[in-house]
Amino acid sequence: MHPQFITLLKIIRREELALTIETNGLLCTPELAKEIAKSPNKSVSVSIDGADAKTHDWVRGVSGSFELARQAVKNLVAADISTQIIMSILPCNVDQVNTIVRMAEDLGASSVKFNIVQPIARGEKLHGNDDVLDIKALIKLGRHVEMGLAKHTKVKLFFDYPMAFRAMSRIAGGDGCSVCGILGILGVIASGDYALCGIGEHIPELIFGKVGTDRLEAVWHDNPTLNELRVGLPDGLDGVCSRCLMKHRCKGSCVAQNYYRNGSFWKPYWFCEQAEEKNLFPESRTAKS
Repeated sequence: MHPQFITLLKIIRREELALTIETNGLLCTPELAKEIAKSPNKSVSVSIDGADAKTHDWVRGVSGSFELARQAVKNLVAADISTQIIMSILPCNVDQVNTIVRMAEDLGASSVKFNIVQPIARGEKLHGNDDVLDIKALIKLGRHVEMGLAKHTKVKLFFDYPMAFRAMSRIAGGDGCSVCGILGILGVIASGDYALCGIGEHIPELIFGKVGTDRLEAVWHDNPTLNELRVGLPDGLDGVCSRCLMKHRCKGSCVAQNYYRNGSFWKPYWFCEQAEEKNLFPESRTAKS
């Protein structure tokens, strides 16, 4: 935990900023939950990657982390914080999706978000070893969550696959998971550098300056990469993303991931590219030539 975490919370309240936290929950005590609760505009998500300790602790690589994560949700809910559970989908836990939703109900969580493992950092190795679900299985699971499981629980469910694969009824109803706000954010990574987003930890050329040295205003308005994205999205996208009817909302899903894989922001998103290769990209979301 950052040694000045409480101070940061106070600054956020003083400046009337929105507070969004994604955490493994290991250090979320009842006292800390109460401090977080003082922020009027807050959102907290806790990662729980299995319905039992064996599965979750293996995914996280930390013995005992399952019970600590569960306790974190309890502490946050007790502090009257709307709390989300995030689960990264893997072959070892895919059969626990329904059980995770029941757990969320029992813990008092407000929503569950199912994340697809991205081919970056540890996820890149998992993809390389085929230790992830294939595209067909992911699409099928997403539909099960959106059109089946979501109808039988009061907990809001989100499946984080690209906009083109989401049910139109969910999108129209505002229940679909939000898309990346890449044109409205700037990351500050642990080194104290400004970066496109957290991807700057892995790609040095997507670091744009240093806090305390470079003026934020100058970085935001003058950085050529940021301006390139502002001008180029979404019409500069290539491949299946260029033909997708959802591109103006999706904006390539994750251009940082595109850059990590191909050295280009404009290459198609890996999920959509693989779906097209297997004839699984929805025809109804594709522009006719």
